Amino acid sequence: MNEQRLDPALPSADHHEGGFRPMVELIEANAAADAQKRGGELYGDFIEQVRLLMDRARMADPGDELSQHVITQLTKLNDELAGATVDEWSLPNWTRNDLPARGNLTLPPYEVDSADATGVHARITFRAFHLGGNAAAHGGHIALGFDDLLGMAAALTSGSVTRTASLTVDYRAITPLDKPLALHAWTERQEGRKVFVRATLHDGERLCAEAHGLFIVLKPGQQ
Repeated sequence: MNEQRLDPALPSADHHEGGFRPMVELIEANAAADAQKRGGELYGDFIEQVRLLMDRARMADPGDELSQHVITQLTKLNDELAGATVDEWSLPNWTRNDLPARGNLTLPPYEVDSADATGVHARITFRAFHLGGNAAAHGGHIALGFDDLLGMAAALTSGSVTRTASLTVDYRAITPLDKPLALHAWTERQEGRKVFVRATLHDGERLCAEAHGLFIVLKPGQQ
């Protein structure tokens, strides 16, 4: 994207809350009739194929010949995708709640079973891309999953946009790949703008990891 195209989307104190679109706009965007069509009907298939590419690339030992072939193909694809690049506020994954992790490639894919002010229950899957070693998920990806779903829990409790102030993860057992795991995130309490949150990650009855953190409700114009 060029600078001219980015400028209209940059956050401002008048329009954005902490660098986010205002909550009213997000609610309206999610409620809109076309909310689950943004990105097109094939957006979910597109995201899954990119995730599969990430998995295959993570586990590949391609050699120079295959690397050169793939580089040529990816260069062409990247050039094509450049023509579809939009600003942050226009991305489909603001509204694609019908897709795993809202279609956000930066997150481990998860499916939300329930989400309200009492907490969030989700099924999260760590794939080959998230490998740490010995067929176990990397701790950083586990923390990323916690962070996103704890943020969801904090926002549902406070009714506001929040930012992570601190996040502590305790790893209790190996977190396996390629199977849905139960992640439960909830708010313990709120003290003014401080939202104290907890979460657990289970493989069946086995506790894989747990987290606790502090999220801060942002004032309008804060980043």
